[in-house]
Amino acid sequence: MNVLIVDDEQHVRDAIKLLVDWDSLGINTVLEAENGQAAIAIVEQYKPEIIMTDMMMPIKNGVDLLEWLQNYSPCSKKIVISGHDDFELVRNTIKFGGMDYLLKPIDPDQLNEALANAKDCWEKEELSRHERCKQNIQINQSKPVYWDKVLSNMVSEPNYYSSIQDDLRSEFGITEEMKQCQIVILSIDMMERVVMNKFANHRVLLFFSLTNICNEFLRKKNIGFAFRYWNSDHEIILLCWQGFDKLNALLTQINEGIYAALHGRFDFGVGTVQLFPKGIQQSYREAQTALKQRNMLKKTTWLHGYEAKDSPLPINLHLTDYSEKFRLAVWSSNADEIHAAVEEWIRAVKQIPVINIEQLDLWWHEYTVLRSKWLRSLSSDNSELELTSEKDRFFTVLMDDQGRFSIELWQKELEESLLALSNLITKQQHREKNVIYDVIQYIENRYQQEITLQDIANQFFLSREYISRKFKQVTGENLSDYLVRIRIEKAKLLLLNPNLKISQIAQMVGYADEKYFSKVFKKMVEQSPNQYRKQN
Repeated sequence: MNVLIVDDEQHVRDAIKLLVDWDSLGINTVLEAENGQAAIAIVEQYKPEIIMTDMMMPIKNGVDLLEWLQNYSPCSKKIVISGHDDFELVRNTIKFGGMDYLLKPIDPDQLNEALANAKDCWEKEELSRHERCKQNIQINQSKPVYWDKVLSNMVSEPNYYSSIQDDLRSEFGITEEMKQCQIVILSIDMMERVVMNKFANHRVLLFFSLTNICNEFLRKKNIGFAFRYWNSDHEIILLCWQGFDKLNALLTQINEGIYAALHGRFDFGVGTVQLFPKGIQQSYREAQTALKQRNMLKKTTWLHGYEAKDSPLPINLHLTDYSEKFRLAVWSSNADEIHAAVEEWIRAVKQIPVINIEQLDLWWHEYTVLRSKWLRSLSSDNSELELTSEKDRFFTVLMDDQGRFSIELWQKELEESLLALSNLITKQQHREKNVIYDVIQYIENRYQQEITLQDIANQFFLSREYISRKFKQVTGENLSDYLVRIRIEKAKLLLLNPNLKISQIAQMVGYADEKYFSKVFKKMVEQSPNQYRKQN
């Protein structure tokens, strides 16, 4: 779900992003615009489901934006966050479909509640839209989904066969005389780059295309049926009930059909022939094993039959052994350092004669653990620091033109992933520092006034705890100590003027009580104000 924040003040947009618990709301993308005109361009490109907007902005204000949204993005949910308690603005908010009108300074509970309500409302309406769409789908278009689920249940629990036996006979002609079965797995966890590029954002379409191609060959001779396995996010299962002696030749034809349609080929894991239905799980596990244990560095065949053999010895090379080199390179924000760290890791990988899916999964798991650890160490408030793009799983699209696992492509993707992580961390650090520098400027402009931590929190729409902690991290000094130091430095300058009384100077730097001012001054300077004046 996408959310767009529209406000001409950067610190307000930053504050909103910090105040919202995005993870609990299931919101993964937060977009920003500094006025209504910029917001329109973003809405046209990204179509955010929820839009939060200020009302008083340059170029195109909030009222004009709400009116445009009413006409061109009617399904989006609108929330107004304004510093003006104005009836006319509220009236326009209601007129153009706004769900809520929040006043600045923003109350975090009200903001999160408004977002939750907007999200729930959008999801209910979206569900209703989907239901209306489903009603227009003809029954023959929904049948493949039905069989995906039914046959997935049978693979997971063979005893389920007895409850669907009549349906299988009616649909596929599977009779009691068919006593054997064989499972083939087509896995999309490793695919050629040309296919990945084509279907990067259309995973469902890829499954649909592959199952249709497979079934063109399987159903023609009533050999079996291909379906998406619902207990896995990357497997298509070919359930075969006859023609076992010709299966390998048929799978080759299927792969050529896939190449003709999609310009890429896939690996097939082939289990052994087992009794039907009770042996279906055994054949499935064998097909899985055949895929997992294939050597990704060599491409001698697209068909991988199961062979009963001892598991290969584990490779004693862990990505975590290089974690400190990776961490220092990421925190350096230097592309050359990242390249050097990855290059050292790749040299070790190239010494390995066999790399299979199980090994890649282990390295991927180690990488995600390291990345999560680095992000957590940066700040407990960084709910935004999540990398969810397809590039994060840096070995999913790394096949060369011959269908072999490419270490060179993997190196490039790993470097890009680490560089993206480094840029994200740097951006977050800069953003937090910029907020604190704004706080410093605020203090230096108002040191002569009564300033509390709550006043600062209200001004910047942040919690007191967050400001206090971040101020200490950025400056190395407590906020209260910083304020005292600024006041005393200003007082030292004023004491050089002999025409000003001590009581006047105390008032001018924010102390109503002269005695308290003198006490604080002496503690900081180790001299009373009078002594300092005489000496200087």
